[in-house]
Amino acid sequence: MTTIAKPQAGDHAPAFQAYLNDVASFSNALDAYDAQEATLTAMAGWPEAKAGYRYAEGKWSVREVVGHMADTERIMTYRLLRFARGDETPLAGFDENAYQLKSGFESRPLASVVTELRAVRNATLALVRSLDAAALDHAGIANNHRTTTRAMAWIAAGHFQHHADILKQRYGM
Repeated sequence: MTTIAKPQAGDHAPAFQAYLNDVASFSNALDAYDAQEATLTAMAGWPEAKAGYRYAEGKWSVREVVGHMADTERIMTYRLLRFARGDETPLAGFDENAYQLKSGFESRPLASVVTELRAVRNATLALVRSLDAAALDHAGIANNHRTTTRAMAWIAAGHFQHHADILKQRYGM
């Protein structure tokens, strides 16, 4: 099994540290992904009746949070792929709120959005598990910050965990 050790200082934008903190108990990013399997399995059983729940005015619904998790993991994995392959083209940031406005998640059954997240995660795992040590240390620019492939693997896992924790704590899921 490949080990993806934690990124070093300077391997990512400071804004991503919060996501890394959410998976700080792991020493291998792949272990963090494996631990998240239970959350993905639980999501498949979440009732449609709770899909539109928002814990406060102006907050995303359960369905929208799950969709955001899929969108963001897809974007972070795309960045990871580009960096792993040595592509040095600077990559733009994205506005998750603008994405949400055009997502159409609210018109879909929750099970459909969860299935999409599962598919994205399976693709993420296939890519991350294929990386060798050299690819993990490649770096690129995302949203005007130098970021390594290794850091992107951790950030994607941390972002998932961040939102899984919010879904549990604030949405009761």
